[in-house]
Amino acid sequence: MVKKIHLVVIFVLSFALHSCLNSCTKNEPVHPQKQTEDVKNDTSPEYQVNYSDYTGWTYNKNIYEVNIRQYTPEGTFKAFEAHLPRLKKMGVGILWLMPIHPIGVVNRKGSLGSYYAVKDYETVNAEFGSEDDFKDLVASAHKAGIHVVIDWVANHTSWDNKLTRTNPDFYLRTEEGNFQPPLGQDWADVIQLDYTNDELRAYMTQTLKNWVVETGIDGIRFDYVDGVPSEFWINAIAELKKLKSDIFLIAEGDGIKYHDMGFNMDYCWGLHGWEIGTMRQIYEGSKTVYDLDNFLNTEKTLYMPNKYHMYFTSNHDENSWLGTEFEQLGESSEVFAVLTQTLYGMPLIYNGQESAMNKRLNFFESDEITWGNYKLEEFYSTFNHLRDTNQALWNGAAGAIPIRIITNMDGNIFAFSRTKESSQVIVLLNLSKTPVSFNISDNKYNGNYKNIFTNESMTISTNDSIELGSWDYKVLVK
Repeated sequence: MVKKIHLVVIFVLSFALHSCLNSCTKNEPVHPQKQTEDVKNDTSPEYQVNYSDYTGWTYNKNIYEVNIRQYTPEGTFKAFEAHLPRLKKMGVGILWLMPIHPIGVVNRKGSLGSYYAVKDYETVNAEFGSEDDFKDLVASAHKAGIHVVIDWVANHTSWDNKLTRTNPDFYLRTEEGNFQPPLGQDWADVIQLDYTNDELRAYMTQTLKNWVVETGIDGIRFDYVDGVPSEFWINAIAELKKLKSDIFLIAEGDGIKYHDMGFNMDYCWGLHGWEIGTMRQIYEGSKTVYDLDNFLNTEKTLYMPNKYHMYFTSNHDENSWLGTEFEQLGESSEVFAVLTQTLYGMPLIYNGQESAMNKRLNFFESDEITWGNYKLEEFYSTFNHLRDTNQALWNGAAGAIPIRIITNMDGNIFAFSRTKESSQVIVLLNLSKTPVSFNISDNKYNGNYKNIFTNESMTISTNDSIELGSWDYKVLVK
């Protein structure tokens, strides 16, 4: 994988990989040295949660998804690296890079193919740059106090993945003995791996560990987790956490079962995703604010205080296949972005959202993001930096559970408070197209606050009405 590495480490890793491909001997990679610059350059406050795992560094972080191909005209690691100062200034805490591996040519879709049709798990896509370029990107991100997560496709490979030649028994076959595309999907450009094969499990686990050791990445997002047996995930996650106890592992799935397997965060598709999320249905009128109350109650029961849910209004799948946040959420896109940034879990920003990009990025071609004037960069930056020091907004047990604020217009207004130690955030959302004048019913919220966007003072009193326009919002701190 990586060419410039200590000779002893090369020998250990090469031997481990060779053994895994041929006899699956388990050789442990050497643990990477701690990168002190990560801490030295991190602008976050000094704070230590009572855990030794990932929560020790993710407690106040947001996550930013990067589509390398579409990010710059060059579509390379080096070109993207030039954006790190802007992203640092914006307060980005974690970069999630869509798959960086070579893309298959046989049966590929479009002229460039899908990131998720992996041709070789052990190298990087030469179209994006060299392995050293990737390592340089990780190192530069760490110097900026930004963590890096890569994307991993364990369920399937491209038709021309090198494993089809070296280890054809790693694959599921049709009755005729041919390679088999994933069952129940329309993914004709990929073929299904067979996880009843113990050597495949060992190879995949070892290769994952090698990436952690050799590149210093901080976590992994796993694609289509449901396609792979849970027993594999439980074992592989345990191995990764033995190697790096604070590694951050994300499951593309919605449910506490993923946390039971050992994943640290899952998707919150119940809030938004695949055209059935609560936010979209409220905007379209098939659900109401009361359904959001039910959603919050379920979140409290299943996820709070310890489990991380990832909230978003867009990601690569939503954008390319179902539409931008403006297509799906229309005039409500900004107020629902406020909800994802303040409700409870870790908020995701998909690249281009800071520029209010109203464009579906082509999945199989070069299709550069329309950056424009970064219209919403300050909007997202305000939340990112508020989360740096405002303990109420921190993730998981480090933060505060949201408490619903009762108003006299709860059919339109979704209001809640989060309070932790001396930090308090009050969020007032008008989830309707009708301008609303309302009163807060409980006098315990009476007091003086500051609007995070205008820095103006605002007094809350049960005797005074609050005005919010169509799909409008206020976020207040005390």
